[in-house]
Amino acid sequence: MLYQLKVVDPEEYSSNCTQPLANSTNLTPEELANSTLYRDLVDPANWFGVRKHYPTWDYVKNHLQVLLLLVFEAVVYRRQQYYRKQQQLVAPATETIFEDISREHLDLGLVSCAKYFINYFYYKFGLEICFLMIVNVIGQRMNFLVILHGCWLVVMLTRRRRAAIARLWPKYCLFLVIFFLYQYLLCLGMPPALCLDYPWRWSSAIPVNSALVKWLYLPDFFQVPKSTNLINDFMLLLCAAQQWRVFEAERSEPWLQAAGDNSERLDREQDHHNPTPNFVYCKSYLDMAKVVVFYYFFWVVLVVVFITGANRISLFGLGYVLACFYLLLSGTAILRKPTRARLALWDCLILYNITIIISKKHAVGVWLIRNNFCWVIQLFSLVCNRQGLLQTVSCCSGGLGLGSLMLVTSE
Repeated sequence: MLYQLKVVDPEEYSSNCTQPLANSTNLTPEELANSTLYRDLVDPANWFGVRKHYPTWDYVKNHLQVLLLLVFEAVVYRRQQYYRKQQQLVAPATETIFEDISREHLDLGLVSCAKYFINYFYYKFGLEICFLMIVNVIGQRMNFLVILHGCWLVVMLTRRRRAAIARLWPKYCLFLVIFFLYQYLLCLGMPPALCLDYPWRWSSAIPVNSALVKWLYLPDFFQVPKSTNLINDFMLLLCAAQQWRVFEAERSEPWLQAAGDNSERLDREQDHHNPTPNFVYCKSYLDMAKVVVFYYFFWVVLVVVFITGANRISLFGLGYVLACFYLLLSGTAILRKPTRARLALWDCLILYNITIIISKKHAVGVWLIRNNFCWVIQLFSLVCNRQGLLQTVSCCSGGLGLGSLMLVTSE
C-alpha cells in the first residue's frame, strides 16, 4: 500500500533499455517492439510483485480474500476444539464428517453408502484421481517439461501393485515440489531492469525461434511462460500430498477398522466367504446402483474408447477401434475371466493410452515437419493446435479414468 502513495514515482528509477542491432538478436522487429525490455520503461519493483495500480481495491482484493479464508479456517478449527473440550469429546481418528459410519455400513442402504463415500471416497479412489490429474496436467500443457510427468505416469502404471506405488510415492511428491519451484523460477525469469536478454536471443545465428522457446518453456521477455499453467501443477501436488496421507493411513489400525482394507488380493475367487451381500437381484436401490457401476460401466468404457478412436482418423485411433471391437466380441464374458487375465488386458489398454498421450504431446519435430511432411501429422494425428490436442487428451483421460474405475471394481 505504501507503494501506491504519490510520493513514489517509478519513472525516476525505471530502466530504459536500448534495442539491440539486427545481427545481435534472433528476434524479429515486431517481436522486439513487443518485448518487455524494449516496449516501455522497466520498473524494477514489478519483478518483486509491487506495482502502481488504480483503484487500490482491485490491487488488494485477492490478498484480502486469502486472508478471510485463513481467518475462517482458524475460527472453524478453534470452535471445534473448544466444543470437544467443553463436551469432553475425542476428535475422530479418521477426521471424517460422519463419525458413526464405517465399512460395516456400506451395504446397509443407499444413504449409508452415500455417507461412507463422503467420508472415504478419496481413501478408496485417491490414486485414480491422481492419475487423472497427471493426465490433465499433460493435456493442459503445450511444452516439453510435461514429458517428466508422462515418464512418472508410465513408471507407476507399470508397477501396477498398490504397495509398490506406495513405496514410490514419497519420491514422486518430492519431485512435484522441486519441479513446481523450478517452473515458478522459469516464469519469474531474470529482472528486466538489468536490460539483459537471454542467451538464446543473443545472436541471429542461434536457430531458436519463439515457437521453440515456448515449447521448451524457456524464460523469455517477448513470450513470457504462462504462469497459469502452474495452477494445474498445484492441484496435482495437492492431490498427491493427500494421497501420501492415504498411504500412511492404510497402515494404521483406526483407518483399517473404519474405512476398510485397500490391499489388493488377486485370489478372491478361491475365497468362498464373501461378507458382501448379493446385489444381482436388485432388492434395493443400492443394489440397482451397484449393478449400474459394476455391470454397465463396462459398456460406458467401450463407448469412450470408440469415441476416442473415431474422433480423429489416424494410425493411433486404429488401435482404439481394434481394442473396442475385441472387447465387444468378448462382451461381459470378460468379467468372468480370472482376475489376472482381466487386469492384464486392461493394463495393455491403459498403457497404450498413455503411450499415445506422450507421443502426441512430445513429437519433438512437430514444428519442423508440419510444413513439409503434413502426411506424417495426419497419419499419427499429431495435432499442432491447442484445441485439437485438448480434445484428444480429454477423450484419452476419460478412457483412463473409466478404465481405472473398472480396475478397482473388477477386484
